[in-house]
Amino acid sequence: MMSIVNHLKNTRQSLLTEIQKRFSIYSVAVLLMFSILSCSKDADPTTTSSGGTVTTITDTTTSTATPEGNTDTAANEDDLIANSTFSSVVTISFGTTVEITNPLSGSGVEVSVSNGDVVVNSTAEEVEYVLTGTTTNGSVKFYSEAKFKLTLNSVSITNSDGPAINIQSTKRVFVVLPDNSANTLTDGTTYTAYLEEDMKGTFFSEGQLIVSGGGSLSVKSKFKHGICSDEYFRMISGTITVTGAASDGIHTNEAFIADGGTINITASGDGIQCEQGYIVINDGAFTINSSDTGISAAYDLDNTIDPYLTINGGTINVTSTAGEGIESKSTLTINNGTITTKTSDDGINASDAMYINGGVIYAYSSSNDAIDSNGTLTVTGGTVVAAGTSAPEEGFDCDHNTFKITGGTLIGIAGASSAPTASVCKQPSVLLGSGSANKLINIQSSDGVEALTFLIPRSYSTMLFSSSKLKSGTTYTVYTGGSVTGGTVVNGLYTAGEYTPGTKSTSFTVSSMFTKVGGSIGPG
Repeated sequence: MMSIVNHLKNTRQSLLTEIQKRFSIYSVAVLLMFSILSCSKDADPTTTSSGGTVTTITDTTTSTATPEGNTDTAANEDDLIANSTFSSVVTISFGTTVEITNPLSGSGVEVSVSNGDVVVNSTAEEVEYVLTGTTTNGSVKFYSEAKFKLTLNSVSITNSDGPAINIQSTKRVFVVLPDNSANTLTDGTTYTAYLEEDMKGTFFSEGQLIVSGGGSLSVKSKFKHGICSDEYFRMISGTITVTGAASDGIHTNEAFIADGGTINITASGDGIQCEQGYIVINDGAFTINSSDTGISAAYDLDNTIDPYLTINGGTINVTSTAGEGIESKSTLTINNGTITTKTSDDGINASDAMYINGGVIYAYSSSNDAIDSNGTLTVTGGTVVAAGTSAPEEGFDCDHNTFKITGGTLIGIAGASSAPTASVCKQPSVLLGSGSANKLINIQSSDGVEALTFLIPRSYSTMLFSSSKLKSGTTYTVYTGGSVTGGTVVNGLYTAGEYTPGTKSTSFTVSSMFTKVGGSIGPG
């Protein structure tokens, strides 16, 4: 009987032990499940106290529609030095005395020297002139019936009473800056007149100037322009620095064309001005600090001239204390390039029409419009950040003319903006209200897809935004403030990173090609 009791006790103890073990395992499992759920909730990266979502900033690769406007490159085979032959060399060496080596003396080239001033008279063809050495009181003047090559081989010329180089010839001149050469030209504060000859700058020519080579040329103008051509100026390669100009840095009558090279200008007038013709920039690096307009294509008296301005590439940085950044008195077309203008007047201005087909553009005006067309404005591509001043000035201004957007990324902030013409637009845009300087603004869809993340450079009351990221029928929320981690930013526009929302500002639904949420539509 006792053995049966003991057996029952042992069986009960075994059952209790097994129940305790299973309960313990179950408890651990339950606790582990709650722990996992709790950790999962705490680690959720899409939940913020503002109710928004942490969004991934995507690349602002812009949509590009069919380009419009001008595609001219001003190509001219005659401007390529490889297509010309120069079989004779005349050397002019400055120093204590001026030494002349002239194999064509008596055969079409005569060179005279008077008090350090050199005068060349030529009827010969295929001549190269090489200038070298240093003079603090001299000059070179050319009269030539044929085109010629002018090689500046580490020459330094200062002339106290006129241009350092004065070309009284309407023929084409190929200016070559040999590799590693450093050349300097300086004029005087007053010029001594000679007959009725025109003399407008430190380096002056009645004809075309085509610059190439791997060297450098530094120009100082105390009287008027730094470099002046009464026909056209073409920059192919090399480095030109106008350290100071009493008027324009580079001034031409008929055209300014750049295919490459580096141009640095400090000027009291315009940086680059084509007085009665066109400007084409295909490539090159430009840094311009001017009191008046940075780059200007205009006309003086002849209104039959078409002073168009076309930018096909290059890197352009313009700072103007009183004028506009880039100006065309006709049609202005930007096909590509990296362009920055910081100005008092309009950043980029066109009298008749403006076309933006590509490029990365930042225009900031302290007292006027950022992008201003007095006629129509068309954007088919590119990334444009336009910051104008307070009302009535605008980020994008085209008066009441057609404002067509078919591609690109546009951010315009100011006191107002022209309204895109919905009937001709193929890409949505939205007009929003005010924003504060140095704060982020973010636009994201209701499902957390980023459309814009932008660091505001100045306070504004109106923002125009257009991008292929805006989708018709989609609802978007606007946040201000917040933060970006791991970000990549160009001109305030983020192209990568993670945005954590700040304060919810407003929301809107894209219902047409132009949606007005806030801000002001300018009268122009």
